[in-house]
Amino acid sequence: MVVVHRVFRRESALLPRLVRAVGDGDTDRAARIAAHLDDYLTGLHRHHAGKDELIWPLLRERAPDAELVGHMEQQHQDIDRGLAVVSDWLPAWRREANHIAREELALALVEHRSALLVHLDDEERLVLPLVAEHLTVAEWDLVGRRRLEGLPKEKLLIALGAILEEATPQERAYFLGKAPLLVRLLRHTLGRRQYAAVCRVVRAPPDEGARR
Repeated sequence: MVVVHRVFRRESALLPRLVRAVGDGDTDRAARIAAHLDDYLTGLHRHHAGKDELIWPLLRERAPDAELVGHMEQQHQDIDRGLAVVSDWLPAWRREANHIAREELALALVEHRSALLVHLDDEERLVLPLVAEHLTVAEWDLVGRRRLEGLPKEKLLIALGAILEEATPQERAYFLGKAPLLVRLLRHTLGRRQYAAVCRVVRAPPDEGARR
């Protein structure tokens, strides 16, 4: 969870800057950043849904601090409300790339990041010790598998690349060891180049990104 949280911290910091860097009327660049934001929103939703479905019920049943679980669920709801504002502004900005939608979307992303960081810090400080005490390894592993279920192969390789970018060598070995053999082979032959290409397109300066 800690490594995945690093990904969300990194991307939630990048997204407002990426949005604000898109010039007025540059709908091609806006479409690229909007697609990246779509992937971020999907990843965060899957991450939270896995905990809502698989972690909170077990902790509420087994751990003495049920009030903490309710606090985590409330934080998820608060984050969802903030992301609803992001989703409200995203279509207009994707379509028109005008300065009003750009700034409103960027502000919504900044506010989202503020709420998200509080939640991630609380999870790592307060929830992970309870997980270690009250969940089995198999139950914890199911959370990770559920998060990746249904992802298209190309999205799976991008998600893996995003995680491995933030991982130490030991953490990379752990994640790759959990991945199916086919995914490891695809990561070696295709995934690294694919993820690098995505990063170049998304993180390129606006004028360079427009040429890609």
